[in-house]
Amino acid sequence: MNSLRKKSIVSCCAVLSLAAASVHSFAQQRTPPALPQPPANIAYDLILQNGHVLDDKNHIDAVMDVAIKDGKIAKVAQHIAASDALKAIDVKGLYVTPGLIDIHFHAFINPGERNSYAGDNSIPPDGFTFRTGVTTVVDAGCSGWRNFEDFKEKIIDRSRTRVLAMLNIVGAGMRGGKYENNQADMDGEATAKMALKYPNVVVGIKTAHYAGPEWTPVEQAVIAGTKANIPVMVDFGENHPDTRPLYDLLNKKLRPGDIYTHMYSGLRNEQDPTTMGPSKAFIDGRKRGIFFDTGTGGGSFKFSLAVPMVKDGFIPDSLSTDLHIGSMNGATKDELNVASKMMAIGLSVKEVVAEMTSHPAHEIKHEELGNLSVGSVADVAVLRLENGHFGFTDMVNGRVDGTKLLVDEITLKDGKIVYDLNGMEADKWDAPANPNAAYAYRWTTFAPRGAGARGPRPVPSDNAQH
Repeated sequence: MNSLRKKSIVSCCAVLSLAAASVHSFAQQRTPPALPQPPANIAYDLILQNGHVLDDKNHIDAVMDVAIKDGKIAKVAQHIAASDALKAIDVKGLYVTPGLIDIHFHAFINPGERNSYAGDNSIPPDGFTFRTGVTTVVDAGCSGWRNFEDFKEKIIDRSRTRVLAMLNIVGAGMRGGKYENNQADMDGEATAKMALKYPNVVVGIKTAHYAGPEWTPVEQAVIAGTKANIPVMVDFGENHPDTRPLYDLLNKKLRPGDIYTHMYSGLRNEQDPTTMGPSKAFIDGRKRGIFFDTGTGGGSFKFSLAVPMVKDGFIPDSLSTDLHIGSMNGATKDELNVASKMMAIGLSVKEVVAEMTSHPAHEIKHEELGNLSVGSVADVAVLRLENGHFGFTDMVNGRVDGTKLLVDEITLKDGKIVYDLNGMEADKWDAPANPNAAYAYRWTTFAPRGAGARGPRPVPSDNAQH
């Protein structure tokens, strides 16, 4: 009996040893090989040469070269030698700007809940960002303090786009009227607590779509914003000029640094009916330090406001899309369409770039973004300004004709190319072998994979670290 027991123990040990050896062998097979390291004498990973650099924060408006190393801006100067980098791309005739920032976006796609921005109405960020030069979006209130962590786990942490968030003052988030009009779920204290738990991701508080005459959502949003030291963005909901006048919102209720979105909607007395320029509420609000944002969306932009107000000098502080399943195929389309539309009614390329980079970064208090300062994250957009005949529409299907259209050619996120419209970074298929091809993982997410792989598979952005 003892002999049989000993044989059983020996057999079990042998099986366990074999299993352990198999697991170890499998783990070794699955461990990716170490990536080849470039020669030490190569100063940069990538240089964008001969582009017209527009960097509002650093007051650059000139043809310059931009060098990138280890995901950061390493140098901005005239005539950086191509031999100093593993890869150089000639972008002559194109604009080189910081990665664009869209501070009014709806990203909490959660299929199954109809007519909800924490459900079917939102869109996946990576499908609508890089192809338009956008590297950072701010989800504008789709989630509240009750469901933000679900949004973070499902969308924010899994996206390559840098997704930041404004918490809805309604704890349940932007899920339709029965939720958004529930004053009992508007809790500034609970909202601030969640914002402070994730200070690198939550950049603001949003109140939107409220139909009642009370100030409750605005007042609770300001409580949350004050406690968390972040701005409040207001979609002012239904118009109640007798009990909730716009003047009081912008000049009594909100704080300097808060944001009024949908500025050209015409839904809430934004326009002076006599001068057709900005209303007194807008004029005095700007003097107080309120920021004004386009948030064009599906029903929040009219040329009948925008054209005379721009002519009067009342231009946006920031350009944003309010992008969702309705606006993505309507008048808004995308961030560069909004910029081109504003150029058609009087803004310059320099102005619209500032309003998509340094300005929104300042509004959300993340001024490490939206610039090409040495040492800053290498989020970059390379834009082509096309000349031709282009039409732009508004919420009532009115059209303005323009002669210029901004198109994204290349987008870099964290120093690597994530979008390349015309393959400007790629070698021709029949060209001689590139001696630096083994190091392509350092400048692009399109480094070959599979047999003969020379780089890692793309991974989500740094969102999960916050």
